[in-house]
Amino acid sequence: MKGIVYKSTGSWYSVKASDGSFYECRIKGKFRIKGIKSTNPIAVGDAVIFDIEKIGDETIGIIKEISERKNYIIRKSVNLSKQTHIIATNLDQVFLMVTLNNPPTSTSFIDRFLVTSEAYHIPAILLFNKIDTYNDEELGEIKYLAALYRSIGYTCIGISSTTGKNVEMVKDMMKGKTSMFSGHSGVGKSTLVNAIEPKLQLKTKVISEQHAQGQHTTTFAEMYDLDFGAKIIDTPGIKGFGIVDMEKEEIGSNFPEFFKLKQNCKFNNCLHIEEPKCAIKEALDKDEIAWSRYRSYVQMITGEEENYRTDIYGEKK
Repeated sequence: MKGIVYKSTGSWYSVKASDGSFYECRIKGKFRIKGIKSTNPIAVGDAVIFDIEKIGDETIGIIKEISERKNYIIRKSVNLSKQTHIIATNLDQVFLMVTLNNPPTSTSFIDRFLVTSEAYHIPAILLFNKIDTYNDEELGEIKYLAALYRSIGYTCIGISSTTGKNVEMVKDMMKGKTSMFSGHSGVGKSTLVNAIEPKLQLKTKVISEQHAQGQHTTTFAEMYDLDFGAKIIDTPGIKGFGIVDMEKEEIGSNFPEFFKLKQNCKFNNCLHIEEPKCAIKEALDKDEIAWSRYRSYVQMITGEEENYRTDIYGEKK
């Protein structure tokens, strides 16, 4: 039978068959995708082929084959630096939810996420959430960040899951597509999904005031069919976003504003660090490229991990 993975708990997979029925499935033997060393061989969104087996009174599915992926979002496991984790596959677009504070989302985190979505050709939209909670100065910061990313070519939308501001706009963008929602714990993913489709009633939790971080409410990625002809993948809150399987020479090409200028560099293999006559550094000096973006790029090139004790622009506190 053919089906699509809607939920993965590590050892069990909830698969929706082509007839609409759901089956709890396991993997047959040692199942590994060629060329991908990840903690999860199968991810939400994967199209699979499975057999039905009767074990006593139970009917379970045995996954025996995975279809070729259109794309996937992958990140380095924060605690297991050599391990990688595929968050979801076969996506039409990804929404990254950003909050200025409560919890803070740094430009370093945003840039790592965007570089990964660029590398796998997945359109990314930035949702600046909780805009009903900001004062005038904070709204100014949000507008500055949105203008920065819009100038690069990204769609940026200010939303409020609680007041409903621009929720309908997000719904319209989702129609007929498979969308993934991602971001730190506490940015309001589940609240937004509930605003988009109230019948789902996903669990939500308040921010921990002591640490200004969200508490994990989603423990596994899960896909849902929505009433207005869309699919949504809700993901666990992620603390960091490590770049995976990208050569140093490739990273700059996944910064669209760098990619436009790199042919003007003196050297074809310019890494935009110490090389002379570098078009990216010249643009940086003229404030045509944001310093926060260049700082993120240098972090990725040098292999520096994200620093969680920074402000939103990556400056150390």
